Amino acid sequence: MKILITGAAGFLGSHLARNLLNCGNSVICVDNLITGCEDNIKDLLGLSEFKFINQDVAKPLHIEEDLDWVMHLASPASPKYYLKYPIKTLKAGTLGTHNCLGIAKKKNARFLLTSTSEIYGDPLVHPQTEEYFGNVNCVGPRSCYDESKRVAEAMTCAYQREHNITIRILRIFNTYGPLMQINDGRVISNFICQALTDKDITIYGKGLQTRSFCYVDDLIDGIIKFMEVDYCTPLNLGNPQEISILEVAKQILRLTNSDSKIKFLSLPKYDPRMRKPDISKAKKLLDWEPRVSLEQGLIKTISWFRNKLTKEGKL
Repeated sequence: MKILITGAAGFLGSHLARNLLNCGNSVICVDNLITGCEDNIKDLLGLSEFKFINQDVAKPLHIEEDLDWVMHLASPASPKYYLKYPIKTLKAGTLGTHNCLGIAKKKNARFLLTSTSEIYGDPLVHPQTEEYFGNVNCVGPRSCYDESKRVAEAMTCAYQREHNITIRILRIFNTYGPLMQINDGRVISNFICQALTDKDITIYGKGLQTRSFCYVDDLIDGIIKFMEVDYCTPLNLGNPQEISILEVAKQILRLTNSDSKIKFLSLPKYDPRMRKPDISKAKKLLDWEPRVSLEQGLIKTISWFRNKLTKEGKL
């Protein structure tokens, strides 16, 4: 198949592109590198079946090739970056989604949108099912991300209803693994880098807020399986094993044998208190559930960050 992936130089996008190429497909990558990194795809750049276009997906995009899939992953995804680039984040989710749907319509291609657990906001329902409409502040500091994804979902469904485009909508929960950026600003990358360099582990609030973390290989496996089924309503993908942020910090300290101390900072406004996916539908529809435990995934991720920090002379 010929597949267009926006955001393919990012963390998830580069893993997905590599997996699809390994399965014998051709991939066109569109990324403006605002949060992505060319190092993530440097091993792909010389391949005849891989093409890289350095462009903002929110701007008009012309693709000459025929396409089987348009997969829209492009967007800043960590709070650090979507708070830094709120307008670019909104444009990626709105104008970018519109552009990508237009390409899918023109090419008669199937369309996949990576949405987010952030659309559930600070949830009043736990765990979060796909039927839950969320508890979101549409004008708060995080709204640039969650509202752009909510619009993206609405636009995707509108194109499906009006133009009969084949769609997939994935609501992705916290994911981690190799190829995350050192300065990504997310929990796992922050804690690992702080622990490896013996800096204070910074926890916001008391660390009692909970998350569930899915290793990237499991998530990519779920995405590939989702491409193969006919299902046009949103689907949660993530790991339902819930853990407090404080316990994550303690586990990383143990696995890195670090001398770092835990430092508690003020909790950011509107930070969700808990986040856990209900993946009952994914289990039934895809015969999928995460296989990599948090400890197994952390060991692999710590090893990757240790090598990266060493190469950059930071260890």
